[in-house]
Amino acid sequence: MSDPFALDDDLPPPSPPPRAAGPVPVPPDAPWLTGLNPEQLEAVTALDGPVLVLSGAGTGKTRVLTSRLAQILASKRAQPWQCLAVTFTNRAAREMKERVAALVGPMAQDLWLGTFHSLCLKILRRHAEAVGLKSDFIVLDADDQVRVLKQVMEAEHIDAKATPPQSLMATIQRWKDRAQTPEKLAAPEHATEVAGGRARELYRLYQERLRALNACDFGDLLLHTLTVFLGDRAVLERWQNQFRYLLVDEYQDTNVAQYLWLRLLAQKHQNICCVGDDDQSIYSWRGAEVGNILRFEKDFPGARVVRLESNYRSTPHILGAASGLIAHNAGRLGKTLRPGLSHDLDTVEKIRTRAVWDGEAEARAVVEEIEAFQRGGAALSSMAILVRAGFQTREFEERLIATGVPYRVIGGPRFYERLEIRDAMAYLRIVISASDGLAFERIVNTPKRGLGEAALQTIHILARDINVPLFDAARLLSNSDELKPKPRKALAQFVEDVGRWRSLLESMPHAELAETILDESGYVEMWRNDKSPDAPGRVENLKELVAALEEYQSLPSFLEHVALVMENDEKAETDRVVIMTLHGAKGLEFDTVFLPGWEEEVFPHQRALMESGGQGLEEERRLAYVGLTRAKKRVVITFAANRRIYNQWKSQLPSRFLDELPERHVERSADRGLYAGGLEESRAAWNAPSWKTAPPREAKPKTAIATGARVFHDKFGNGTVLSSDGNKLEIAFDKAGTKKVLDSFVTPL
Repeated sequence: MSDPFALDDDLPPPSPPPRAAGPVPVPPDAPWLTGLNPEQLEAVTALDGPVLVLSGAGTGKTRVLTSRLAQILASKRAQPWQCLAVTFTNRAAREMKERVAALVGPMAQDLWLGTFHSLCLKILRRHAEAVGLKSDFIVLDADDQVRVLKQVMEAEHIDAKATPPQSLMATIQRWKDRAQTPEKLAAPEHATEVAGGRARELYRLYQERLRALNACDFGDLLLHTLTVFLGDRAVLERWQNQFRYLLVDEYQDTNVAQYLWLRLLAQKHQNICCVGDDDQSIYSWRGAEVGNILRFEKDFPGARVVRLESNYRSTPHILGAASGLIAHNAGRLGKTLRPGLSHDLDTVEKIRTRAVWDGEAEARAVVEEIEAFQRGGAALSSMAILVRAGFQTREFEERLIATGVPYRVIGGPRFYERLEIRDAMAYLRIVISASDGLAFERIVNTPKRGLGEAALQTIHILARDINVPLFDAARLLSNSDELKPKPRKALAQFVEDVGRWRSLLESMPHAELAETILDESGYVEMWRNDKSPDAPGRVENLKELVAALEEYQSLPSFLEHVALVMENDEKAETDRVVIMTLHGAKGLEFDTVFLPGWEEEVFPHQRALMESGGQGLEEERRLAYVGLTRAKKRVVITFAANRRIYNQWKSQLPSRFLDELPERHVERSADRGLYAGGLEESRAAWNAPSWKTAPPREAKPKTAIATGARVFHDKFGNGTVLSSDGNKLEIAFDKAGTKKVLDSFVTPL
């Protein structure tokens, strides 16, 4: 793969920043300045020139961002529409706009504040023709992207079984994340084995198909905007002149395309403030480049670097452990978290680590602690189990169900990705845009209208022959004798229905119109008549969709929101423990955090250990740092001596990260017969006179067990002794495989 920053040659030379226009003084007792610590105050008031704010976990970065925006507006350095603030989630954008509005009033509504995708969408609407689109182009979600690619592959006779479309789509999206168009891909370098070496050609054909549909995908929003900027200097300068101040949240998570887009816009004024934490860069698997934040001072010479190190979330022991762990990474700018509030160390819990026999024992131990904290008055929702991999959740779920402890797994199918919601959205899309062929295909025969494969094929053939959208072809066929009477009548009714619904767009409230469409189409009735157990829930979800429309000004604005965000803000009806992955937990906080599975090849993950150069391991360590710093009061880390992974029992070694936790911040324990330390101790355990155990137990004399003897273990069952080394036995268990155990835990048969 080429250097991700090789596209720097495409950037125009930086222009010197213009002379400041004389700002208005802001009183030091302004609401957004009061209560800031010295580091935060510097980040808020250093407004001229490039600034990098290294914001550690729990150091108040959201307040810094909102206060900085308020300071810019109050000092009249720029008008609201001259400020561009970028976040990674729609929720973060809403929160920031609300906070700024509370500080400076209604002018905050004119800020250009949103995600990369939503901001690029606004810009691209104005310059769509430059990339071969019309201004009313549609944005495809992930499912529709794959459907288009499948069509391209079928036309090129590419076997979908040999080349899964999802795999090819992932390759294409990686290229887009790196701002590489089909034309910029060097053929020899990018002749991947995907699709028999035709991935680059299929990428080009996929882009052509999107243009024919007047559509783009998420990656195109940035890629097309970059193409416009780099292809028309006047357009670029128009946007550079508008945005006098740029603010970027979570800069460590930017990919190459986002990085280039920001650098282009910042060239004129260079008043760019990037807030991020290189120690929390954990998304390389989806294109994030930690190098973007590491090279900020090189990209913007003379940049001011402000370190936010006062943590207002976690205890000193949590911060000490997290800082000690992350210090083992070489690729970082460096900072040390310290408590922003005073703590009595005699009353603050240390991080606890616990060795257990297996995954079942781990789940049992964690749930017992959860129940104990609940009895002590703690809310279940204040506790989270954060796992490295999805397979770890099963045993926790089973244990929580068995004990009756309410829980929720965050990260399952999202609301707008459910089948019935996607179908309903397709109905809305076809009413908004008759040229939306993908929406037409999805719902023209859903519910069943008697339109078979032959009728649908006839529609496709006519649409291709005369180069019109599928809906227009359907309208023409409904008035001809090309189809048999029954499908022709059904198609005519569908076309008439869509036309009637479209005529109501201006006169009927959009939520009421959506309800009308779903009722008159027979879609809701279809699910009401369905006898499957999940059908009632699907009807309820459709009702929720209609209710959600009330929050938006129009159907188009709602559809854009869904395409860009695809979020489900799940509201828990009861107090429930949270189970989620470490990647999903970033940005959240809980009183108590359980971190299970700290074992080699589980965490750090085996794939990361196989990567050359140590970059994978460093990202895993950053992930551990994120996990630790989600906790406000306590952290409990568990690791198992044995684990069933993909239906295979394996003897596990403790994670190397356990050794990297400073001893003064950790209290270690183990279930009977297990070592309580980390990786180094476990490697030496077989040569040590005894294992470290907790609680300690008295040694009892025991008759030596001979090789070949049959024995029983209360966890692993019956087995045969293969070898012995002092009091340590290697046993081939009948069902659990080969294990190394202490002789005091087996009984001769």
